[in-house]
This record gives sequence, C-alpha cells and structure tokens, in this order.
Amino acid sequence: MSTSTFDFDLFVIGGGSGGVRAARMAAQRGARVALAEMLGTDGLGGTCVNVGCIPKKLYSYAAHYGEAFEESHGFGWELEEQPRFNWATLKARRAREISRLNGIYGNLLTGSGVTVFDAFARIDGPQAVALKPNGEAGEKRFTAKHILIATGGRPSVPEIEGREHVIDSNAIFDLEPFPQRLLIVGGGYIASEFASIFNGLGSKVTQLYRGEQILRGFDDEIRHFVANEMTKAGVDLRLGADVATIAKTDDGLRVALKGGGEVMADAVLYATGRVPTVGGLGLEAVGVAQGKNGEVIVDEHYRTSVPSILAVGDVTNRIQLTPVALGEAMVVVDQLFGPAAGKPPRSMAYDFIPTAVFTHPSIGTVGLSEADARKQHGEVTIFRSEFKALKHTLSGSTERTLMKLVVDTKSDRVVGLHMVGAEAGEIVQGFAVALKAGATKAVFDSTIGIHPTAAEEFVTMREPVKPA
Repeated sequence: MSTSTFDFDLFVIGGGSGGVRAARMAAQRGARVALAEMLGTDGLGGTCVNVGCIPKKLYSYAAHYGEAFEESHGFGWELEEQPRFNWATLKARRAREISRLNGIYGNLLTGSGVTVFDAFARIDGPQAVALKPNGEAGEKRFTAKHILIATGGRPSVPEIEGREHVIDSNAIFDLEPFPQRLLIVGGGYIASEFASIFNGLGSKVTQLYRGEQILRGFDDEIRHFVANEMTKAGVDLRLGADVATIAKTDDGLRVALKGGGEVMADAVLYATGRVPTVGGLGLEAVGVAQGKNGEVIVDEHYRTSVPSILAVGDVTNRIQLTPVALGEAMVVVDQLFGPAAGKPPRSMAYDFIPTAVFTHPSIGTVGLSEADARKQHGEVTIFRSEFKALKHTLSGSTERTLMKLVVDTKSDRVVGLHMVGAEAGEIVQGFAVALKAGATKAVFDSTIGIHPTAAEEFVTMREPVKPA
C-alpha cells in the first residue's frame, strides 16, 4: 500500500514537547502530518509548558525574591517598608505567559502545515486513529502510515484515607487560597522543588519522605548537602515518615502519620511519582506491549511491538526530561522521513545527559554519581570543594555551595560533575559539553577560570579527596 492511500503520513497523538517537535519537523520534510490534543484541558506544550518546567521555574524566580530582599540589606539597601507577596498577581501573570506559549506552539504547527485536531485520540488499528472531537458527539476515523504516541505522563496519587483532600503537582499552580501551612509528600525533584518554592514564598512547609534521604538516584553527597541547605532555609524535612490518614477539620487538614504524630496543614501536595498517560488509547486492543506501570515499550528505534506505531518521551517512562523527548522526536523524524538537507541522520545517546533541580539552592549534575562511577569504572578519584559564595560574604546568608568532580582514575576522564549552589543549571550546562566530548581532569586543570565566579572552582580543584 503506497503512502498516498493513507489520510496522513504521520499521526501524532499528544501535543507536548515531543509530539509538537515531531509533527512540525516531519511536516517541514514534506510529510502530511496530523496531531491530536485535547486543547480544552492544558493546551499545547504538554506538561513542561503548562504544569511543569516553565511555570515551576517562574515560581522559583518569584520565591527567590523573598531572600533577595533580606540579603540586600548587607549590600546597603534600606527598604522603607516590608515587601508583601501577592499570590493572585503571580498566578495571573503566569497564566498569561503560558497562554502566550500555547499560542506560539499552535502557530508553529499550523505554520508548518500540520493539521491540528482538538480531540481525544484512540488507536483504532495498526494504521488508524479514531478521534472524539472536543465537545462533539461521535467519532471520526483517519488512517496514517505511521502513528506516534507522545502522550507524556501524569501525577500519581496513592489510595489513602482522605485522598479526596489532597492536590497533585498539576493543581498546585492555581491553589486557592495561598497555603500558610503546606504539607508536601514525596522526596523526588518535584516534591523538593515545590518545598523550596513555597518556603520561599512564605508558607510554613513540611516535607515528608518515607525514605532515608530525598532525591534518590542523585549523588549521595549532593542529596545530603541540599537537604541540609533546605532545612537551614526553613523547610521542615522529615525523613522516614509517611501519611496514614488525612481528615478535614475546622482548623485545616489533620494529617496523621504512620507510627504516630500528626501535622496540621492548609493544603497537602502529593508528589510521589508520575505514570504514563495511556488510558483510553486502545493500546491493548491493537497489541502494543506495555510495562508494569503502563509504559509503552519501544526498541532502539522507538518502535513499539506494532511496527507502524512509535512512541517517544515520558510515555515510555525512561528518562523523563523535556530535552530528551525533543531529541527522541528528532531521531524518529529522521528515521521516517530522512534527515534535513545536508545533515546526517540524528541519533540519541543517554549518557552524560545534564539535569537541574530547582531547589533553593539549586542542583546541577551531569554524568555518573560517585557510587555509579565506582560500579562502572572501579577506581575513581574524587575532587570536592565546599565554600560560601562571594555574594554571601556580605548578604548575611549562611548558604553554602558544593562542587564535586568524579574522575575515572585509569583514563583521567571526568565522568561525573555535580554542583549545589546558585545557578547550578546554568553552570553545569556548559560543562556537560566538555564531559560529552571526553574531557580529562588534565584538560580541566589546564583551563583558565573566570574570576571571581563560582564556576571557576571546577577548573581549580587540584587536591583529591582522601579515601575514607
């Protein structure tokens, strides 16, 4: 069957980062492309634009102003009256910015020639999609040579007594009223970021995590360091703690803890994980293999067990990062429709993917943790520096910065780079290029630092940490 016998060459289900990128780039290659997304819910851009990276970073900026006002006194600024935070203003301005971004995504798609459906999509065969348009009865059916699943993930809240009283990370941005007492359940990056954000905005924040330390999967030293800094800043972090029940009272939500004790809160945020968004997609009926959490299983070419159906991004539940979804989308487009003129086909590598956690202070990391490096390389050499940043010599803040290099002793290659401190993400992004290129510690040592910056510490660490 030739391509022309299909309604579309590519049908993308999901209007998040990966889906929009794949649809737009495929259309620019000359393919006939459609994309289905329920625009009446979040809007184009998916989790990242609507209820993830972008609004969360905007709220993080807002939270930093609280400490900045205090720190300014050390530099001679005298505020005549106490600054006041207006939650409604922040929410409204964030909503306007997100709406603007939704419009940009829509224009990028239509400008590239993509047919956009405001509809819920269900896979109706190996090369067919059934649509239920938003606000309409009945279904419309289209055929496509290739179908791409890019529906992302959604927050998961466990079944507990009082579950109806909690909110998830999608709802936190428009919470009303502003919570004077906020309880956050979870120890991952989403829970930890919101703990820092609302603490900075003025909430009394309690964070519960049933494990021994937050941010499992990150370098152990980084985890302990940032937890200590968050606690110093005012977050009431309780490890080895979990919720038993939640009940509504006249004084707020009474949260009973397993093992005894309770916490009173105005709002309870559950940030205990995310699951792939696959409900109603019809995957089982068409034979698309899924994992234990519903994730779509794909091979190295992002093909599912049904060759005409592919999947990228969070719905595959591998590395849940927006830039990863974008990279995967570009690989799929090159595979299906050929690379851009004069360019080689793209490939996707999952080593040395940099990431940041926007806690206060923030985390930036690329490469292996110390523990993983020892497993993978055997003998490693650790370089570490902890210090008070120049700014805080006058600000009055007790915040400290940690920088760490993990070096494969045999090859001298830097295989892990980690930081806790101001603008960690901005700093580590540049060093990620060096690690990806295979930079050795000798290369770091021969690089001149920019003075005075925190970043220069990465190229001035000379003495390794002595083994314990």
